Amino acid sequence: MLPALLTTCLWSCSAICAARSGRMVGGAAANFTRMLVAAVLLGIWSHVYGHGLGGPAMPWLLASGLIGFGFGDLALFSSLKRIGPRLTMLLTHCLAAPITTVVAWVWFGDSLGWRDILCGTVILSGVIIALAPDHGSEMPRGNFWVGVLFGIGSAMGQGFGAVLSRKAFIEADKIGAPVDGGTAAYERILAGIVVGFVFYLIMRRKKPEPPAAPGVWPRAWLWIVANALAGPSIGVACFQWGLATMQPGILMPIVATVPVATQFIAWAVDGQRPTARTILGGIIAVTGVAALFVLREGK
Repeated sequence: MLPALLTTCLWSCSAICAARSGRMVGGAAANFTRMLVAAVLLGIWSHVYGHGLGGPAMPWLLASGLIGFGFGDLALFSSLKRIGPRLTMLLTHCLAAPITTVVAWVWFGDSLGWRDILCGTVILSGVIIALAPDHGSEMPRGNFWVGVLFGIGSAMGQGFGAVLSRKAFIEADKIGAPVDGGTAAYERILAGIVVGFVFYLIMRRKKPEPPAAPGVWPRAWLWIVANALAGPSIGVACFQWGLATMQPGILMPIVATVPVATQFIAWAVDGQRPTARTILGGIIAVTGVAALFVLREGK
């Protein structure tokens, strides 16, 4: 349970840092820069303290990074532009959990007990209540269904990426060569950063962002580095640690609370008070997580 809770906290903080840095220097530049910083930090960890590159897990982790970090994030970005953050996060996180659970069950026979499924359902119900768009909210009709499809693609990228990482740990354990979370995150980001770089170049050519004002980049670096630490480096390392030690069907519903937790952190940092429905959904989701924790600790 600890890696799932750490991932949730770190990714929530990462979202706040990403928003700050994106407003300062532009979303594409901030995103690609944080991935570069994370790759360097994870590389230092992996080659000094971890297992470096290679081993039976590496092909699976590269595939995980390509699908999850690469194409999953591209679908996420495309969905955000069309249907906004609330519906995109709702689709991504609430669909990724059942996708991961079903694929892991079919592929590995990684089944869950009915109590685990019930707790996961309670968690996802809380997330749905907290994130569901308001009735009557305006959506761009022409791009709505395209945005929904990209949101589903984002969920599939996250779900299949998680299952591939789980497969990597299984293959490594078979020969007694376990992979630590930091090394797994490093090998994943190497594939993801290639896709991110290509996307960055395309976005610069298609829709160039105005250059940041003089003196902005030095101030933005604090948020970029914080984003890199909380998101693709330590945050993803904790996520990979969770996949190595937990069933994906247990991990993913807990991580699905990230967008809800982000809204409460934004309240503390930026003063953006969450709505009553967000608070209610958060209470329900936390209740599900607490019940799951009690059940897991009792085994």
